Amino acid sequence: MQNRDKLYINGKWITPSGRNTIDVINSATEEVMGRIPEGDDRDANAAVAAARAAFDSWSTTAPAERGAYLQKIKDGLKARSDELAQTIAGEVGMPIKLAGPIQVGSPIANFGYYAKLATTFEWEQTAGNSRILREPVGVVVCITPWNYPLHQIAAKVAAAMAAGCTVVLKPSEVAPLNAFILAEVIDAAGVPAGVFNLVSGTGPVAGEALVRHADVDMVSFTGSTRAGKRISEVAAATVKRVALELGGKSAAIILDDADLAAAVKGTVNACFLNSGQTCSAHTRMLVPESRYEEAAKIAADIARTFTVGDPISSGAKLGPLASGAQRERVRSYISRGIEEGAELLCGGPDAPADLPRGYYVQPTVFGRVKPDSTIAQEEIFGPVLSIITYRDEDEAVRIANGTLYGLAGAVWAGSDERAQQIARRLRTGQVDINGGAFNLFAPFGGYKQSGRGREMGPWGMEEFLEYKSLQFKVPKSQ
Repeated sequence: MQNRDKLYINGKWITPSGRNTIDVINSATEEVMGRIPEGDDRDANAAVAAARAAFDSWSTTAPAERGAYLQKIKDGLKARSDELAQTIAGEVGMPIKLAGPIQVGSPIANFGYYAKLATTFEWEQTAGNSRILREPVGVVVCITPWNYPLHQIAAKVAAAMAAGCTVVLKPSEVAPLNAFILAEVIDAAGVPAGVFNLVSGTGPVAGEALVRHADVDMVSFTGSTRAGKRISEVAAATVKRVALELGGKSAAIILDDADLAAAVKGTVNACFLNSGQTCSAHTRMLVPESRYEEAAKIAADIARTFTVGDPISSGAKLGPLASGAQRERVRSYISRGIEEGAELLCGGPDAPADLPRGYYVQPTVFGRVKPDSTIAQEEIFGPVLSIITYRDEDEAVRIANGTLYGLAGAVWAGSDERAQQIARRLRTGQVDINGGAFNLFAPFGGYKQSGRGREMGPWGMEEFLEYKSLQFKVPKSQ
């Protein structure tokens, strides 16, 4: 068991102010796999003070030197990749064969990317008689989720540090152990004291104390839309910059000339990845009315191949959900779908028969789902796919755009050209064309209530930068 009894503040592992702790539960066994401190406002204040004190020096450190530290962090994470994969598979439930390349490989790649970008980025440019500078925004609080815990930490922390910001990280209390490993790696890399600080705890206590702190210049948050609204309210009192990556209810539109088998398989895979605990999951599959029966059969058959089991010791394709609360939430949505008259094609609210322990949910597919029904409008965050029919392209676009969200989506068609025509009409931050793969270095973020701002690539670092214009007097011509 990983028993963490200290917080990482100002370059040291220190005893937290309070005595309370939080148990970290293994999602497959429901047993305690670790314990972390429950930080409070005093710990938050100490972390912010450390970050503020370190900012002047770090912000003026040469970008290439900042990049060298990030490269050391990348190398340190890579050296502990097996340990991280095991830890995150236990915390979140993603099968180990996927947790390695996705949950660990992505953050390693992100630290490496920002290590290079820090040295190649155009920090200054000229516009007329002005010199335009890009400077770090200041002290940044990063509040991260449990579904892709280290990936989301890296997307924020690596970009912010490359930009010259100092950071206080508050990871999700559901999956925090990987963040402590990262802190050890950062400490071993010799990053100057105060540049990175780790405070564990709950959102209402440690999280809110960090967000409201007057010495914090920016908050970068990934999580639920409800929590994002609360953070915006608290941050508004001090006019902080706020970046939000929130919920999604992404639609995959399958046009009448698409390769139906490939499109349905790709959609089911995109829906069920990480047991559906993916904000950009394609949870609504839109198909022409004339092809519904065929699409429904293919989807149900593919869903049944997603064997459910222990993410560590079995060859399962689908692991458990991350927590008991999440399991009950998903099961309640499945029951709601049945109550509202959707056609249950496979799965259901009952636990898998051979898995009495663990936060498991059956992979579930609903057909004949009404576009305005609960399961078609609200984010479920589990392995639940809704199949919705449409009569023509205009209706498909209206349905796809007809939620509060706009994070991701997909279009499947007989040609990329036709798919792009539809994709350009979707109010969403990313659209996969005929199965296009996720690009770790393209901008990621959403429209509408899916958030504000972008992560990944140079756009992710620019979120942490300010503009400054230096105006020079132009000599009078002779």
